[in-house]
Amino acid sequence: MGARACPRPMGRKRGPEAERRRPWLVRDMSASQARGAASDPGHGGCRRAWVELLAGRVKRQKLGPEGEQKVRESALRLLRGHLNLGDLVLEVEGPPGKQLCLNRLIDYDGPGAHIDLSSSLIGSALRDQAAQLGVPAAVLCSQVVASGLVRVCEADAVPPPKVLLTPDQRKKLSSLFEIAQNLLAQSMFSRLSFCQELWKVQNSLLLEAVWRLHVQNIVSLQELLESHADSQAVVAWLSRDLRLLCEQTEAPCQHADVARAMLADFVQMLVSRGFQKNADVRGTVDPEWMSQVAVAVLERMLASALEALAAGIQEGSAAHKAVSCWFGVFSGHVYGSIISTESPKRFFCHTLTQILTHKPVLKVSDAVQMQREWSFARTPPLLSGLYRRLFVVLSPEELVGHLQEALETQEVNWQHVLSCVSTLVICLPDAQQLVDGWVSRLLTHAFESCDLDSMVLAFLVARQAALEGPAAFPSYAAWFQATFGSARAFHGSSKKALVFLFKFLSGLVPFEAPRYLQVHILHPPLVPSKYRSLLTDYVALARTRLADLKVSVENMGLYEDLSSAGDVTEPRCQAAQDVEKAIMVFEHTGKIPAAVLEASIFRRSYYLSHFLPALLTPRVLPRIPDSRAALIESLRRADKIPPSLYSTYRQACSTVGEKKPEDAASQREVEPSCKEEPLGLLTTALRELRASVTDPTQRDALLAQMAVISEQLRSALGLGEDDSDFEGAPVQLSVRAPKLQPWEQRVVDLLLTSFCQNLMAASSVAPPDRQGPWAAHFVRTLCRRRLLPALLSRLCQLLHHQGPSLSASHVVGLAALAVHLGESRSALPEVHVGPPTPARGLPVPELFDILLPCRTQESSALCLKFCTAAISYSLCKFSSQSRDISYSCLSPGLIKKFQFMVFRWFSEARDPPSWEDPASSPWRPLCLPSVDWQRATLCLWKQRTLRELLKQEGLHLTYRDWLQLELEIQPEVDSLSDTERQDFHQWAIHQHFLPAPSATGGCDGDLEVACATLVDVLMDFCQSSRSYDHSENSDLVLGGCTGNRDIFSRLQEMAAGLEQGPARLGHAAPRGHFLFGVFCRRLQALARGWDVASRLQRQQELLMCKRILLGLPPSVLVGSPRLEQLAAPDCDDFFHLVNSELRNFSHDGALTHDITAHFFRGLLNACLQSRDPSLAADLTLTACQTQCPLLLTSALLWWPHLEPELHRRWRRCSQSPLPAELRRLQEARHFAGSVLSPLAAPPTPGPAWLCAAALHFMIRRAGKESIRRELGQLDGQGEEAAGSLKPLDVCAEVLGCLQRKRISWLPLFQLTETDAGLGRTLLRLAPDHQVRLLPVAFYSLLSYFDEDALLQEDAFLHVAVNMYLKLVGLFVAGETGAVWTPAHSGDLQAQGDPVSLITNARLFLLQSIPRCPKRSFSDVAELLGASADCDPEVRAALLSRQQAMLDPDLYQEPRLF
Repeated sequence: MGARACPRPMGRKRGPEAERRRPWLVRDMSASQARGAASDPGHGGCRRAWVELLAGRVKRQKLGPEGEQKVRESALRLLRGHLNLGDLVLEVEGPPGKQLCLNRLIDYDGPGAHIDLSSSLIGSALRDQAAQLGVPAAVLCSQVVASGLVRVCEADAVPPPKVLLTPDQRKKLSSLFEIAQNLLAQSMFSRLSFCQELWKVQNSLLLEAVWRLHVQNIVSLQELLESHADSQAVVAWLSRDLRLLCEQTEAPCQHADVARAMLADFVQMLVSRGFQKNADVRGTVDPEWMSQVAVAVLERMLASALEALAAGIQEGSAAHKAVSCWFGVFSGHVYGSIISTESPKRFFCHTLTQILTHKPVLKVSDAVQMQREWSFARTPPLLSGLYRRLFVVLSPEELVGHLQEALETQEVNWQHVLSCVSTLVICLPDAQQLVDGWVSRLLTHAFESCDLDSMVLAFLVARQAALEGPAAFPSYAAWFQATFGSARAFHGSSKKALVFLFKFLSGLVPFEAPRYLQVHILHPPLVPSKYRSLLTDYVALARTRLADLKVSVENMGLYEDLSSAGDVTEPRCQAAQDVEKAIMVFEHTGKIPAAVLEASIFRRSYYLSHFLPALLTPRVLPRIPDSRAALIESLRRADKIPPSLYSTYRQACSTVGEKKPEDAASQREVEPSCKEEPLGLLTTALRELRASVTDPTQRDALLAQMAVISEQLRSALGLGEDDSDFEGAPVQLSVRAPKLQPWEQRVVDLLLTSFCQNLMAASSVAPPDRQGPWAAHFVRTLCRRRLLPALLSRLCQLLHHQGPSLSASHVVGLAALAVHLGESRSALPEVHVGPPTPARGLPVPELFDILLPCRTQESSALCLKFCTAAISYSLCKFSSQSRDISYSCLSPGLIKKFQFMVFRWFSEARDPPSWEDPASSPWRPLCLPSVDWQRATLCLWKQRTLRELLKQEGLHLTYRDWLQLELEIQPEVDSLSDTERQDFHQWAIHQHFLPAPSATGGCDGDLEVACATLVDVLMDFCQSSRSYDHSENSDLVLGGCTGNRDIFSRLQEMAAGLEQGPARLGHAAPRGHFLFGVFCRRLQALARGWDVASRLQRQQELLMCKRILLGLPPSVLVGSPRLEQLAAPDCDDFFHLVNSELRNFSHDGALTHDITAHFFRGLLNACLQSRDPSLAADLTLTACQTQCPLLLTSALLWWPHLEPELHRRWRRCSQSPLPAELRRLQEARHFAGSVLSPLAAPPTPGPAWLCAAALHFMIRRAGKESIRRELGQLDGQGEEAAGSLKPLDVCAEVLGCLQRKRISWLPLFQLTETDAGLGRTLLRLAPDHQVRLLPVAFYSLLSYFDEDALLQEDAFLHVAVNMYLKLVGLFVAGETGAVWTPAHSGDLQAQGDPVSLITNARLFLLQSIPRCPKRSFSDVAELLGASADCDPEVRAALLSRQQAMLDPDLYQEPRLF
């Protein structure tokens, strides 16, 4: 053997040349075998490896077990003599025929036996070497492995700093770690020594190598960190490498997953060790030391991130990526492997505290001045995202408590505190109540202990929350007024509290924004009068400060937003906005806005200097005055515009009109140019929102992006910081002609287009229930005070006027928008819609019922599409929530219209439904590029969830609902043909609703109930149609109302079925017709009054009742008598309707011809069915004389038209003459005609009042002005002949004739219902309003007669007093106008106004009382009781006259002599 080489010192590094040379062990062994190798011809002088030599010897010499053992011992002795431990680990012979150093061993992918063989050899060698050196084998092995690890980390050519390994380095470390694991298994590895060796060369360590030691269970991260004595060095090293790791994690590379896993493991270890409640005492060092190190590393990482944000890092830079990566570790999934949830929670609390207290350099005064810049929209997205992640772990109460604790115990960074408050207000659902409670507690503590810190914090928090808009928190003006504007406010308890408040407000004045000072001045705290000086001092101080800032309270706008903390608007700009708002209010109310009137009186400086010049801007006046011109004219008439200014305005308008049109056009084009930039920014923000909506990983950024959109929307429309405070004012909307400004339309169209596109894009990625809250936040952004009217007006234009032109995506998007508007219904004002709809307040969801009618085929198709999309979206969006959510988001009217249209359009839906597969979502067909609406509708119809929803009260389509919707259909433009429509009606009535139970909106199989409901709905529909269309057509009730003809035909069919059908069980005796029950119920529900509105409403209702009766068979009026009984037909219900209702709207003592003829047709038809037709007719007409005389007088009036038809009908079924009572009517007409003839009058036939009525009609028809000759022919005919003559001149002649015949006419003014005979008959002939005019007629007629003759009648005083009291009663009740109007159409005009008549009547009565004879006072007690409350002077006169009669001596002249 050759000379032995000296062993190299352990741990010495080899250069590149040594790495390329052959192993030293092979070189020495080849020298000792040189001769054998040279003589071997098979090798040609080439040296062979030691393994090959050993293999050859084994083949040549077979040894037993003892021999093999000796060979092994010899080999080991040889190794011990030539061992270099450093090279041994890096150079180990491999399989036969190959040389294998450490890097080849690491790269080797073959069987593990060779690795095990090498590891066993290395272990054995290291053990022997350790024995020679006298050191523990574990220590030596640890040093060797550490040296190998360092060499691997230094092998990469990439210069530092870096933390990740290359793929080649990972392979080498994998083999090295297997060797280390084998050494660990043999208890030949010291972790402590290994860690100490690593720390000696810590600058060469790569963080991934350290992490892989932890993953391979060789040395944990905790053990490695605990082994270092210098905690500061550990913190610095780990913090530096973690920052590098964050930068490389966000960088685009193929090892990003490894980096994220590394970061997660490091954070888990640091959090578990730093924030573990019960420290693990199994470590080698003090657990408190390890906890401090972990906390220090986490704090340093957060501090560096916050400093980077404060420095204004640029998005996309390495620093920005590092901060984003580190903030990402606060996501919940990072801490999934930590068993205890308390450690992450304590870590999040500690992080929040560190954020709030990071570099507290700003003072409270700085916060007061700068807090507007710290709103949610202006907070860096990375910081607001960090806040949101912290809020996930902490409950709202814990969050507020932690904020309070940090503010009380430490100096804070006000920017971070207030931006955290803004994020809390935006992101937490119940933030308003939370912040309200917090502020209330702060104010309570502040006033109880006069704590300025609590006071400042309360105001800062309230103002910061108000910056985020009323959707999150009330405006500052509303909050300040609600907090300090009542007697029960915090400052109202004592003078001390009051002084404290104003001292605090005064201290804020130098730092306040002008907006807040204006709020305090215009909405001051409520102060008792004795402490008013405190308020006046503060107001003077605030006004002085505003003057220094060159802001005037007097020049504030009429509608200026005081809740905004923004800069004060220039008076000119604000005046232009005030003019637009005033014009809008004037359009909806037709009156000068109250704010304008108040400004013209109390704020005259602003009104004259700014508002009027903005309103009176010269322009080309339109031919038809618009709203602006109408407002100017109203102000001019109210003397609110100085004449000189108005004259200048008109002259300037004339000058503008002479300019060239192109000049005006160019001027108009330039006007909105200043708004293009905000609109472009808004467009960009909406485009960025779409990217967030479609990317599930960016859901956390949605709220921040919505805040940006809200900010850009304010700029585009010139809105205030808080423009959603509706203050209870309803939104005015004209459905017939919705109006909005062109610029508003551009903005609204942009928003609606964005919403529809976002919805379709999001639906292509996920169903609505997994899209997050973006849509709700988007709609909430639209619900601003100035934007909502424009939005609703645009929706009205699109749906009500342009609906058929909308695409499928538009319909789906607007339907989803309607759902979210319904979700926010509690925060939205009511909508007052103008004609053609009722002027009443509607919730926003119900507005869509009006915007989506079902009259024509096109409108029905749009309504069905919209309802399908809205219901599908609602069911899918709120599938995991209560059904009450869907109920509140959708209008019941839309759900009912959906059922109505499905039944109407799809015959297969009329059959019992077959349930759809629950997995098939009704929303899925609506997301396809080409929507199949029929498939989508039927898919929704078959959904079990829809059926469950329809079981809710108020959502199921009832029979009444179906009738209301069907009546709206216009047959000429209906989607169904006449035959199909009739078949559908038959199915709906007789198969669906008639047999259905009443609990589900059916009729319980009762055809009479079905008819009654139809009549009720028909009358409602006709009445509403008249008010909608403002039509004067009297035929509107049946023929004029589009869509009701076929429905009325169904009523006629069902009414005929009722008459022909069997009698109802349990009703053997005949009963009245159901129709009169419906009429009676409806008429009783109307207000009874004598004002014009009540009378017109009642007259309209009666007109509809009459026309329905005329459309049905006449047998409805007259019930058929039973054949086995000789009885009159049943007419009681019709008689009651005539006496109670129709009589009051009769004219000249008669009904109209149509209803009169209809009654007599029914009478003859019913009588002809009885055993004795003549007797039945006579019995009925005889009953009419006492029960309903108006029918007989009506027959007399229309007898020339009625007689031929009666004769024709009677002769058709009977050869006998007309019944006697009909002949009596004929005779009365002949008598009246003979009286007017020059011949002598025949004797009076039948009842005298009937002949008098016939004569009255004859005289009125003849147009005679005097009836003296006719009265002369009636000599001796009795008082009845005069009773029915009504006009004043005729009455005077008639009453004079009676007086000459010594017949008293005073009983005519004492008629009552209890009177038998003529009195009650006459009352049933005259309308009630004419009966109420009897006092007017009485005192109007007195001038025709001799007073002395009247006073001699016993009943005169009683009648005169009674008539006077009734006349006064009419006047006192305010009903004089109602009863006087008909009188003024006749001869009572000469009597003057009601006051003159009452005055003359009173004077006449006071003069007559002393002249009345003694017998006239027989019932003076009754007169005294009646006149007690009406006229004390009349009562005194009556009492004086009574005393004179009781003791006449008192009134005789005394006898003096």
